[in-house]
Amino acid sequence: MATPEWLPDLILLENFDGDWECFLNAIYEIFKTDFVTSKPIWRGRRLGLKRHPVSEGKEATFWHMISEGDDEKNREIDLWRCERIRWPRPVIEQSEEPEIKVWENRRRGETRICLWLESQEYLVILADRRGYLLPWTAYPVTRPHRKRKLQREYEEYRQKVG
Repeated sequence: MATPEWLPDLILLENFDGDWECFLNAIYEIFKTDFVTSKPIWRGRRLGLKRHPVSEGKEATFWHMISEGDDEKNREIDLWRCERIRWPRPVIEQSEEPEIKVWENRRRGETRICLWLESQEYLVILADRRGYLLPWTAYPVTRPHRKRKLQREYEEYRQKVG
């Protein structure tokens, strides 16, 4: 499927001559612009930010969006996620577009909102708090079993809400 016209280009490490620090600072500035200095709105609800723990002067949500792993203290940087740091905000703001599947699920006793841009194998997760939302994470969905699970969740949710 074609890339939606509203989705920004990737930001590539190679455009920084492989300079990791320069690249990290650049992607953090993008994140900061999109989530710290301005706040996106999702369907009339404001988005806050999970700031703590701050590490290397960068908010927890930033690290969560560019790394992977179950152990929060030992997550690994994921270049694929880094390259797509420009994507979470447009996916949130364009969630009414038909190519984005939107549904709610429960994780660890919390309501989460899933925004799945299936054509790009990209999922954005928002945590629903009372009165506001938190951008929780964003990551690739490339494994067939994970895609099937998300599709099943989406279909079950659609049946439940009509």
